[in-house]
Amino acid sequence: MSERLDDLLAFLGEATSPFHAVTALSRRLQDAGFTAVEHLDNTSFEAGQGYFVTANDSSIVAFRAGSGRCEEGLRMIGAHTDSPNLSVKPNPLKQRSGTQQLAVDVYGGALLNPWFDRDLSLAGRVSFVNSTGDLASRLIDFRRPIAIIPSLAIHLDREANKNRSINPQTDILPLIAGLPTDEGSSLNWGQFLADQLGAQYPEEGAVRILDFELSLYDCQPPGLVGIDEAFLASARLDNLLSCHAGLTALLAADPAQWSLLVCNDHEEVGSTSAVGAQGPMLVDVLNSITGTAAASRRLRERSKMLSVDNAHAVHPNFSDRHDEAHGPLLNQGPVVKINRNQRYATSGEGSALLRLLAERAEVPLQHFVVRSDMGCGSTIGPITAAETGITTIDLGVPTLAMHSIRELAGTADIDYLGLLLTAFYNRVA
Repeated sequence: MSERLDDLLAFLGEATSPFHAVTALSRRLQDAGFTAVEHLDNTSFEAGQGYFVTANDSSIVAFRAGSGRCEEGLRMIGAHTDSPNLSVKPNPLKQRSGTQQLAVDVYGGALLNPWFDRDLSLAGRVSFVNSTGDLASRLIDFRRPIAIIPSLAIHLDREANKNRSINPQTDILPLIAGLPTDEGSSLNWGQFLADQLGAQYPEEGAVRILDFELSLYDCQPPGLVGIDEAFLASARLDNLLSCHAGLTALLAADPAQWSLLVCNDHEEVGSTSAVGAQGPMLVDVLNSITGTAAASRRLRERSKMLSVDNAHAVHPNFSDRHDEAHGPLLNQGPVVKINRNQRYATSGEGSALLRLLAERAEVPLQHFVVRSDMGCGSTIGPITAAETGITTIDLGVPTLAMHSIRELAGTADIDYLGLLLTAFYNRVA
């Protein structure tokens, strides 16, 4: 197992929510000598030194200051920290049929069937009044099975194997507890969260929970699959795999080059938020680096970004779902994503640059174009290009079961992507 793959497995296990993903990225950046900066305005950047800034605890921009000014433009990599999931509603508790259940919302385009019969835990951020009466927020992660969504037995639904539909309001409420024997008593949700907060942060003292942003996740850890361990199976590969690849490439990049990594939240729901790709975070950082909006605009005109987000690999059981000439295969290299209707940002010149880069880095490269009779998904690529004017190229690792609770990628592709992104930062082409 490569060092990159070994750390990716650890990262996927830590990053159980976008908040935890940014925490895990921040820790690795600090361990590599990067400096956390609360506000970049009026900051003096030392050549070769790395800096990073976070927003909402769920988005992050990290960059390394190169030698000299950055008039020639920045090499940037973009990814996103969020994944489709089941998020807990504000008034979550329901008592039905002798059980305690959680009311949940579907976040993003989740594939719902795989959520049944899984050991589920809970992670995210809680806001509370601390022992001194101040408002505070902390991340919590139960890291143990506390919920499950049981399937309905086939004896009670003989049509279950015939494309059964799922009602997100009624069919996917997880069981979280059995009701106590005392009639009318139930789980105290606020105290339940406060107890977990106290276990993780005993120094906080007595607290009163005011609000929370929590989501369920599969307790099964990431792992290698296959006789030859050719596959990586894990939750949240889309798009934490790309976040980690961008991070490792940034840390391996030539410190003389200006290089930047941005990982935004909220891509799975359209990126329209203060910390999404359509928000001001990236442009604000570029304005701080250059000093003025005019200089930032000139910088963006000369910069290039790789929007790195997982691509659809050909499923061997459903190969007809791909255009026969544009079907990416697992372990055959990263995928350039192209859509003439601008669902992806890749242009002909951008694709050519990536081809040359891959040749010089000795990395195989594949291409994906969706079937002409099917709709096409999108990424932060077109949004970032439209908001910033930066030339952007969409690519990613081929993946199966995208948006499932457990996705699958090829282990060889992880190293291929890391080599390609490092070559991009180092201006190999």
